[in-house]
Amino acid sequence: NETRFLLGDYATGMNESLDDASYQQHLNAGSCRYMDGNNSYWNITCDSPLTYALPLYGYCMPFLLFMTIISNSLIVLVLSKKSMATPTNFVLMGMAICDMLTVVFPAPGLWYMYTFGNHYKPMHPVSFCLAYSIFNEMMPAMCHTISVWLTLALAVQRYIYVCHAPMARTWCTMPRVKRCTFYIALLAFLHQLPRFFDRTYLPMDIEWNGNVTEVCHVETSLWVHEYIGVDLYYTSYYLFRVLFVHFLPCIILVTLNILLFAALRQAQERRKLLFRENRKKECKKLRDSNCTTLMLIVVVTVFLIAEIPIAVVTSMHIVSSLIIEFLDYGIANIFIMLTNFFLVLSYPINFGIYCGMSRQFRETFKEIFMGRIAGKKDNSSKYSMVNGQRTCTNTNETVL
Repeated sequence: NETRFLLGDYATGMNESLDDASYQQHLNAGSCRYMDGNNSYWNITCDSPLTYALPLYGYCMPFLLFMTIISNSLIVLVLSKKSMATPTNFVLMGMAICDMLTVVFPAPGLWYMYTFGNHYKPMHPVSFCLAYSIFNEMMPAMCHTISVWLTLALAVQRYIYVCHAPMARTWCTMPRVKRCTFYIALLAFLHQLPRFFDRTYLPMDIEWNGNVTEVCHVETSLWVHEYIGVDLYYTSYYLFRVLFVHFLPCIILVTLNILLFAALRQAQERRKLLFRENRKKECKKLRDSNCTTLMLIVVVTVFLIAEIPIAVVTSMHIVSSLIIEFLDYGIANIFIMLTNFFLVLSYPINFGIYCGMSRQFRETFKEIFMGRIAGKKDNSSKYSMVNGQRTCTNTNETVL
């Protein structure tokens, strides 16, 4: 039975045996048992504990949505400037767009259900149920998947810059980065595409508050039963997410962060030597590269802090479903809600990281909103997104 942890991992959550239609019948005879005869119908109250959902999704999420839209729009605006056009900044801009869309897509549904207090009502008509499912589950899952893989691409790109600099001339060019971004988006779309068709939403008339109301009865689509099998379909889907969206990317990112940090320490020692030898030009180049590396290490670390808990609970579900049942899904549901909330909470942080660690980001921001007050020197050149004095990128990543 596939339960929905609300926005769970920005995909959908799960229960022991993976058929969404029978989930309502699996629940206890409490407030979440919405039945009419032998048929169940979809009510959002069953998707999440209201004790947590109302304050997190109803009251806090609108504020976070506003903060995410403002901060990520500013990131995109600054990084889209011609003077900021580097392969690294292009990936950062793609991440900002995906993070923003991950929050924007489910926002209308969350506002309607929780902020405006309609969560207790049965969902109707069928078109609304389908739209709610698409914008609250599938589109956020696709955008978040793109963001995960772009973060991985960013770490790999920086590793090549720092540890295999000669290869960067071939592999880290702007055309290759744009193609890589396109392929990532395409693969994420193809991965999520079956979810648009794996459930059927059927109208069902019930008596609610003394009136006959059309509600949604949800069933797993016939093609899943006939051609794949429910267990195989959902198990394959979530195994793919666990391995290639959560588990392996997190392991690779942790490994690359460790390697980059070790390389950064070595570069700092080399910079001290260059400084003692009074080789100021090379010292400045190395400083700029180090600042870029440090900033990206911080960005990836913030991402991992929010992402690893989701990977852990998703992996635990797979083990509980396929090997031995041990997971308390009531607690897991609450845990997923909290991890989703902290994931969204992390989105505006990147703007603070860029402002705090990139001098050029701050100067470009000032030029856009306060006129060309600072940083007018070398205005015709392209620059890397680094801390310290603005230096021409023929000493840094855009030429590598």
